[in-house]
Amino acid sequence: MARTSSSKSSAGWLKEHFDDQYVQRSWQDGYRSRASYKLLEIDAKDKLFKPGMTVIDLGAAPGGWSQIAAEKVGPAGVVIASDILEMDALAGVDFVHGDFTEDAVLETILGVLAERPVDLIISDMAPNMSGMAAIDQPQAMYLVELALDLARQTLRPGGGFLAKVFQGEGFDDFLKELRGSFTRVVTRKPEASRARSREVYLLAEGFKG
Repeated sequence: MARTSSSKSSAGWLKEHFDDQYVQRSWQDGYRSRASYKLLEIDAKDKLFKPGMTVIDLGAAPGGWSQIAAEKVGPAGVVIASDILEMDALAGVDFVHGDFTEDAVLETILGVLAERPVDLIISDMAPNMSGMAAIDQPQAMYLVELALDLARQTLRPGGGFLAKVFQGEGFDDFLKELRGSFTRVVTRKPEASRARSREVYLLAEGFKG
């Protein structure tokens, strides 16, 4: 019975996925994932990108956010992307493959950066979800804390930080941390983010250095 139920839920997920307007638009527009539209919507509202910027994209695979970043910063800009999963090459993007929780991967990112000050860090990182909040939430908060730590190490004064965060235990404390390091912090829930998901995006601007 469990297997039949699982098959039904998988089939339901696949149908929802392929019926999804953002999935269909991503095929038409040539974007690698529906997540591209989350970033496009936030950028339209908050003007994240400027030509020539240096951007780090964490949790980048399959590359939907990196595509947007590379388009927006143009040939004079730099985009460094990283993920534990492999990602097909993208023009204008330097990819670092590995687990961001490991020091070696962090050191590789810093090496590619070559002490260049960073204008913006974007993170769509999430752990592999088990469906158990007591396990998933601490893991998700750990990842976003690591992303903030990288931001504090590399952002230029005035730089920005955009990260996916799941509402739950640790969220309010993280919000306080952001407010301590940045002059402006806002919450965004793009239309492309599924309504039932606990994910929101925290945008922090004006890094205090």
